[in-house]
Order: sequence, then C-alpha cells, then structure tokens
Amino acid sequence: MKNCISCGMPLTNKEEIGSEIEKGSLCIHCVDESGSIKSCQEIFDGGVEFFMSAISNTEKYLAKKITRKNMNMLSYWKDSNEECLQGEEATDEEFQDALSKLKM
Repeated sequence: MKNCISCGMPLTNKEEIGSEIEKGSLCIHCVDESGSIKSCQEIFDGGVEFFMSAISNTEKYLAKKITRKNMNMLSYWKDSNEECLQGEEATDEEFQDALSKLKM
C-alpha cells in the first residue's frame, strides 16, 4: 500500500488524488479543491488536529511535536525550511507511543 507523500497516511485507490504530476501520491486531506497540494502550514495544522482528536488526552504541544517529527521524516518535506517544521520534535518513544495508540 502506498502512503501520502505529504502526511504519510495510507492511500486507498479512492483517496488517490492530486495534480497530474503527483497523481496517486497525495491523500484527500493534503490537497485543495483543485487537486493542488495545500501549504505546509495547512498540512501541519491538520496533522496537529488529527493527533489531538485521534489520541485521547493529547495536548496540543505534544501533537505539534509528533506532527513535526512525522512530516520531517517524509522525503517531501525533509529538506524544507518551512517555519512550522522547525522546533522541537517528539522523541522516538513519544512518536512510537502515539502511533501505537492509533492502531486499534
């Protein structure tokens, strides 16, 4: 199964949308109505909201650290100098703990 190049979410055929160049590489959460990738800040904010809602009692500060670590691991953002991706990242332990809580 392929994952979104921008946020890492698993893709299904139904969710594979995006511009012709990136067709099949982006999930529905990372593109706008025209099929273009959203800004890094929009995707980051969506990731923070996702972790806060998907994992009970997750503080916003921790959700930001988890999202930052996740996005910085992806090749799409790896060499980016985006301001939202600068700063403290979750530790490996915090990150793995968060991911384990997502698996049901």
